[in-house]
Amino acid sequence: MSPENEIDMINFFNVSCTFGKEAGVRNLNFSIEEGEFVFITGPSGAGKSTILRLIYMDLFPEKGKVVIRNFDSSKIRANEIPFLRRKVGMIFQDFRLLNDRNVYQNVALSLYVSHYKTKEIRARVYKILNQVGLGHRIYYHPSELSGGEQQRVAIARALVKEPVVLLADEPTGNLDPRVSTDLMNLLAYINQQGTAVIVATHNYGLIQRIPKAKLIQVNDGEIVNIT
Repeated sequence: MSPENEIDMINFFNVSCTFGKEAGVRNLNFSIEEGEFVFITGPSGAGKSTILRLIYMDLFPEKGKVVIRNFDSSKIRANEIPFLRRKVGMIFQDFRLLNDRNVYQNVALSLYVSHYKTKEIRARVYKILNQVGLGHRIYYHPSELSGGEQQRVAIARALVKEPVVLLADEPTGNLDPRVSTDLMNLLAYINQQGTAVIVATHNYGLIQRIPKAKLIQVNDGEIVNIT
């Protein structure tokens, strides 16, 4: 079977991408299957975040292409990108919560923007906040939450659209070891429910917590090993 006919959920075909003063990535070829747990690891500046941004189609390859299900980076139109992002959730190290809105409003916002009905929004938000252990914090504002709770809100916000894959860029970078462990347990649980999870990290201690995960090691913009 040729690479063009592969049926994996995410495929990188000879992808190169540089931007600004960053080195970017070069000649990436790999695939990720439905429901996999994947770590992308390497030193700072290795290209980990760039790979996530290419999957999210916040960046586009200069050479090659990224295919996520039926979304092809070489063909996708601007008005199709929001539909892709309903399938791809993204969480960041710095949470990116809106401080003037409470937990419910932060999680519900993307559903309002996508014109979901109020009844469905309420049901989805309550369900996902209970799933991440924050049902009792629904009317709190971010400033009233701990760092671990804020990251859980960010995860709920990413999951509320029921994506097929969740991307996490250094999700434990601002958290202490105990909270980091709790967060990894939550991501493992989310993965067990059928959502693919891709975590970019330089923390090898996290990787040991999910021993069956796929490991993609990058350095200087290139893949050096996949296990």
